[in-house]
Amino acid sequence: MDFTERVVAIVRGIPEGKTLSYGEVAARAGSPRAARAVGVVMKNNTDKRVPCHRVIRANGTLGGYNGLRGEKATLLRNEGALTSSQ
Repeated sequence: MDFTERVVAIVRGIPEGKTLSYGEVAARAGSPRAARAVGVVMKNNTDKRVPCHRVIRANGTLGGYNGLRGEKATLLRNEGALTSSQ
């Protein structure tokens, strides 16, 4: 399994209402220094079954979501991963 496949499998396993940072996903994929590469994988993902909105920055900010930052926040709020004030 290559890095992209490992990342996708890890992200698919993030439960609703939970998040992981790009770095946490990278570490779980066996490449702890590859947080930016995780971001690239997520940016290029077109499979709607992969909940890439559940991957956020280590500092708790959301980061991108295929260019739709507001949509990422809405999805995470709907899942209970963010409060209405975040």
